[in-house]
Amino acid sequence: MVILEKGFKGRDLISINDLSRSELEHIFEVADFMASMAEKRSRLLEGRILANLFFEPSTRTRLSFESAMLRLGGRVIGFHEARGTSMEKGENLADTVRVVENYADLIVIRHPLEGAARLAAEFASVPVINAGSGPGEHPTQALLDLYTIRREAGIIDGLEVGLIGDLKYGRTAHSLAYALSRYDVKLHLISPELLRMREEVVRDIEDKVEVNEWRGLDEVIGRLDVLYVTRIQKERFVDPAEYEKVKSSYRISLKDLEKAKEKLVIMHPLPRVDEIDYRVDETPHAKYFQQVRYGVLVRMALISLILGAIE
Repeated sequence: MVILEKGFKGRDLISINDLSRSELEHIFEVADFMASMAEKRSRLLEGRILANLFFEPSTRTRLSFESAMLRLGGRVIGFHEARGTSMEKGENLADTVRVVENYADLIVIRHPLEGAARLAAEFASVPVINAGSGPGEHPTQALLDLYTIRREAGIIDGLEVGLIGDLKYGRTAHSLAYALSRYDVKLHLISPELLRMREEVVRDIEDKVEVNEWRGLDEVIGRLDVLYVTRIQKERFVDPAEYEKVKSSYRISLKDLEKAKEKLVIMHPLPRVDEIDYRVDETPHAKYFQQVRYGVLVRMALISLILGAIE
């Protein structure tokens, strides 16, 4: 039985660092329980309302939260872009949040500016979940990534995990690195020099886990139990010329997998562009579409815990 330092009810989730290892494990246990509930549907959150405030594009995260809430019997309101909202009239984020809190029991926010989710939480009287805040963090993605590793590899402790691609701007990679630092793993960071993991992230985790940095996948793929692939995020680059230098830096192919462990788990937060050959989809290594399914279960668990429907 997991012993929690404090309950989840009414809490915000802005950073994966808001959660201890025991709290992570508790969320995963509840996610396991949600598997059957997701199929049968539930009235657990009947009468409760979730507000999705998405100020930048999203497919998986937005629909995943919607699916999670609907499967639990709740309802969803919100928007998927700032266009058409009062933000176009000059309303600031704080006022938007203070308005929306009157309509919903929980706010999920995605915003292109780092720190926006934390600001929203400061003004909201209802709980706030960060669904991606600029190039900073994406904590619920890290939760579903850890859960995928747990389900597909059977364990997290003792693994060697590689993060490859855009580690500078990739908020999913930042949050996952922080989350993995709660476990006994060896972390391998693979990226072009221009897209190395943020110094503050490395500094925060290197005294907790072994961290190695590489420029080429060839050097390390044979050691990996998990390979987490991220796209080069064109939208995060201020200078298009810098993007041109690093786009298509890596492409995971069947040839790469010849050197991989038999049970290597390949993950990707999606969307992908050209960083994983489509033929890899047909191999037992590819787990990125299972990740999507696990994301619904994890978000069902998290919503239920924060709204106090489950302890």
